Amino acid sequence: MSDSYSESRQRRQSYWLWLVALLVLTAGAYWFVGKDSSPQSQGGGSFFGGRGMSAMPVPVKVATATIGPINYTLKAIGTVTSFNTVTVRSRVDGELQEIAFKDGQKVEAGDLLAQIDPRTYQNALDQALGQQKQNAAQLANAQRDLQRYQLLYKQNSIAKQQLDAQAALVQQLLGSRKSDQAAVDSAKLQLEFTRITAPISGRLGLRKIDKGNMVNASNTDGLVTITQTQPISVLFTLPQTQLPDVLAQLRAGKNLVTELYDRSDQTKIATGQLVSVDNQIDVATGTVSFKARFDNEDEMLFPNQFVNVRLRVDTSQALAIPTIAVQHGSVGAFVYLLDEEDKVHVQPIAVGRTDAKLVAVESGLSEGQRVVTDGVDRLREGAKVEVITADAVADAAVADSGAAKRSSGSPH
Repeated sequence: MSDSYSESRQRRQSYWLWLVALLVLTAGAYWFVGKDSSPQSQGGGSFFGGRGMSAMPVPVKVATATIGPINYTLKAIGTVTSFNTVTVRSRVDGELQEIAFKDGQKVEAGDLLAQIDPRTYQNALDQALGQQKQNAAQLANAQRDLQRYQLLYKQNSIAKQQLDAQAALVQQLLGSRKSDQAAVDSAKLQLEFTRITAPISGRLGLRKIDKGNMVNASNTDGLVTITQTQPISVLFTLPQTQLPDVLAQLRAGKNLVTELYDRSDQTKIATGQLVSVDNQIDVATGTVSFKARFDNEDEMLFPNQFVNVRLRVDTSQALAIPTIAVQHGSVGAFVYLLDEEDKVHVQPIAVGRTDAKLVAVESGLSEGQRVVTDGVDRLREGAKVEVITADAVADAAVADSGAAKRSSGSPH
């Protein structure tokens, strides 16, 4: 009985000892954590403390709201098309004797492209000329006879019927003379058609027939295609809701500048002007087709090429800031506005037209105010910021470069 009581007492003592030890450990941990999070350690004792980091100014880049020109620009996707495209075909039949061009060559109007065997057409011309001379001789003889008959008729030596018959023969031969001249001209024209020349200036495609083949006027494929690339045009469409703005400028006699950009919409490749508007709206898409003209002196534009089109409709003066400064949230469009103490404040604004990297501000800002353009992801209302200038960035880059050189040149 005494043994069991002693064993029970030892167990209770052991339990209380473990409980005291646990309380001591808990108190020590609480004291350690409380000391580490004390105001002294948060205020500046540790650089990596939470309050230490939040107290540091946030580096940002800023821009100043200024009044300047804002372009009213409409964007679209366009297709480059040649002003004229001609499929060169033969007008006569015959053997292709010569090809006087190279694939892709640039030609001027009137340049020789190919030669068809001219002998058949030269013979036809010679025959027409011979017939013309024969009829001309008959006409001259008939006209001399008519003069004699007129003299004899005045002398009452021949009947009036004989004179009239000779006069009719002369008129018949005069008609033959016109027919002979038309036959000669037709034969000359057919002979000229054996020389195939460029009807327009432009750039040739790939030839579709080789020397020695028979060609004929009924061949729809032709010999080669010529596309006029200087100047060149671009076709694009815009929604019908934007048509009144464009028409108002055109009716006022203004030339609307049209700019073309590459696939990335970053690099400008050509500048031209709008030349025409389609006469009807496409009911299937609700769009209107436009055509712009470009000189294409450097031949950067190629038929059937897709380009990004920017049609500049109008230019007006407005208060503008960089587009990247505008943020969007529950209050709508807003910016981070800097005060004189370099603290930021959320400022709701109303934006207007956008022109490339600038946006017009209709309300909420005034000229000369500064807004944050870079570093906005770390900003809150009333946050302290440090304005980083381009010169500071350049100096930091030079310093980093010098430090890297010193580090690479130091002994190990």
